[in-house]
Amino acid sequence: MKKYNVAVIGVGVVGIEMLRVLKQRNFPIGELRVFARSAREIEVDGQKYSVEAISPEGFIGIDIALFAGTEGEKGAAVTYAQDAIKRGAVVIDNGADFRMDPKVPLVVPEVNAGDVKKHEGIIANPNCSTIQMVVALWPIYKKVGIKRVIATTFQASSGAGKGAVDQLKEENIRIASSGYQNVQVNLENKAMPQQLAYNVFPHIGGFSDDDYTTEEWKMIYETRKIMHDSKIKISATTVRVPVRTGHSEAIYIETGKPLEPEKIREILSKAPGIVVVDEPKNNLYPMPKDAEGKDEVFVGRIRKDPAVKNGLWIWVVADNLRKGAATNAVQIAEVLIRK
Repeated sequence: MKKYNVAVIGVGVVGIEMLRVLKQRNFPIGELRVFARSAREIEVDGQKYSVEAISPEGFIGIDIALFAGTEGEKGAAVTYAQDAIKRGAVVIDNGADFRMDPKVPLVVPEVNAGDVKKHEGIIANPNCSTIQMVVALWPIYKKVGIKRVIATTFQASSGAGKGAVDQLKEENIRIASSGYQNVQVNLENKAMPQQLAYNVFPHIGGFSDDDYTTEEWKMIYETRKIMHDSKIKISATTVRVPVRTGHSEAIYIETGKPLEPEKIREILSKAPGIVVVDEPKNNLYPMPKDAEGKDEVFVGRIRKDPAVKNGLWIWVVADNLRKGAATNAVQIAEVLIRK
C-alpha cells in the first residue's frame, strides 16, 4: 500500500483528535509531522509526538496537510495553506476561512464525496453542527426531497475549544465547593460570553445579519453548498449547553413527499455513518455521553408532525470533535487517496 506524508497543524482539542483518528483508522502514513506556533513535545494516548514550530519550509515533502482550524478568528491555513500547496500538499482545512469559497469544495464524505475531485489544492471541512445534520438529512433528501429545515442545536463546550472546557470545569468546581448554595459564577478569564455551568445560552459565534449568529448562518449556507441545493429553506438557533463533548440537534423537516416514521428509520438504518437509536418507550434515544469518542451520527425521536402533512422531527447527536471535525477531515483524506 502506498504511504503518504501527513502534517497535522494545531495541537488543540481538534488537532489532538486528528492524531488519535489517524492512528485509530490506520491511515497509511509514511512520515507524520506535527506543527504549532511553538515547538514542544506532547503525548496522546501514551504516544509522544514532537511538535515543530510551523514554517513554510516544514511542508516540503508533505502530501496531505490537515489544518485543525480555529473558529472565530483567522486560522493558520490562511497564512500557510498556499505555502503547503506550493510544496505539493493538498490542504484539508477544518477552519471557517475557505468554506464558502466557490473554488473550494466543502465535503462530508457520506454526502458529497465526489466533490473532492474538484479541489484546486484546498478542501474545506464543514462546521461541526452542519456535518452531523447533513449526514442525517441526506438519505431523506435523496428519497423524497426536503423543502424546509428548522434546527435547534445543543452544543457542547468543547466546540469552543479547550478554554471553554476548562471554564465549564472550573465553574462546576466552584459551584460544588459552595455546597450548591450559589450557582452564579463570575470567572475573571473566561472563554465563553456567559457562564455555562448550570446554564444554557443561545449565543455561538458573533451576532450577524437579521440577528442570527455566525454559527446559525454557517448551518444555512454550508448545508445548501454541500447538498447542492440553494432552494432549501433553512433556519437555525444554536445553543451552548453544559456538556463536555457531543452536540445534539432537534431538527424539524418538511419533506417533498410524505414519509412514514417507520420508513425513515429503515432508510437511515441503511445509510452510511448513521446509527438509529429510537425506542423512546424504553428510554432509548441518542445522548452526547454515549456518542463521545465515536465516529457515527446517532439519530432518534423520529416522529411525524401531527399538524403538518409532510412535517417530521428527528433528534441527532454526534461527537463534535470526531465526526464534527477530526474524523470528517481524515475521511476526506481517505477519499482523496482513493481517488
